[in-house]
Amino acid sequence: MKLGKFEIDNIYLGDSLVLMKDIPDDSIDLIVTDPPYGINFKGKKNNYNRKYENVLEGYNEIPKEKYYEFSYNWMKEAYRILKPTGSMYVFSGWTNLKDVLNALDDVGFITINHIIWKYQFGVFTKRKFVTSHYHILFVVKDEKRYKFNKIEHYPEDVWIINREYWRGKVKTPTKLPTELVKKIILYGSDEGDIVFDPFLGSGQVCVVAKMLNRHYLGFEIVKEYYEFAKKRLEEIERQKENGLIKWINNN
Repeated sequence: MKLGKFEIDNIYLGDSLVLMKDIPDDSIDLIVTDPPYGINFKGKKNNYNRKYENVLEGYNEIPKEKYYEFSYNWMKEAYRILKPTGSMYVFSGWTNLKDVLNALDDVGFITINHIIWKYQFGVFTKRKFVTSHYHILFVVKDEKRYKFNKIEHYPEDVWIINREYWRGKVKTPTKLPTELVKKIILYGSDEGDIVFDPFLGSGQVCVVAKMLNRHYLGFEIVKEYYEFAKKRLEEIERQKENGLIKWINNN
């Protein structure tokens, strides 16, 4: 199955701002992504509860002064390729939240919710409150047509979900919890839909989409991360073929 020049259920190495131009208009059901932070992030610092030598090099940061321009450019392409019935969930810390929100508005997205993801710890601080949450911006193209599967009777906009750790294993500097990604994908798509992540990192969005029987597509600019994500997807497929894993249930 092809989507423009891309094979669905694959990931690609390259700059998403370039690659996204080759995705057809109105073709993606759900976008889930955690873009670069724009905060001079140091993923190898030991205060992230991991060993320096286990963290892959190459985190590609965006200068703070260019963060709005960067956000606007990729969101403009995201808006173009998203179906009218589609939705997008964008992760953001508070530091550049203003740029993210302004870019979403300027591109034309309609914001449905600001979801708060509360996790179990933040980096130690001396003269300010510890940050232990992220914003997840739930946005759509058409507020009357977007897909929303009410998988919970009373869905709230604060999600308390612990971070996951790969102790003693090679990892990327950032990784979204499986439970968190699963929740977004179940709310925002059906089996057989196409889930897209333009900033793939560890490959978590595509891995969970695959386990939930969605089609997936992902881009990653850092070669080491791309290869890491590719190996994860290949391992999931191998385990599936050998009956070693169970698919995540849709409930």
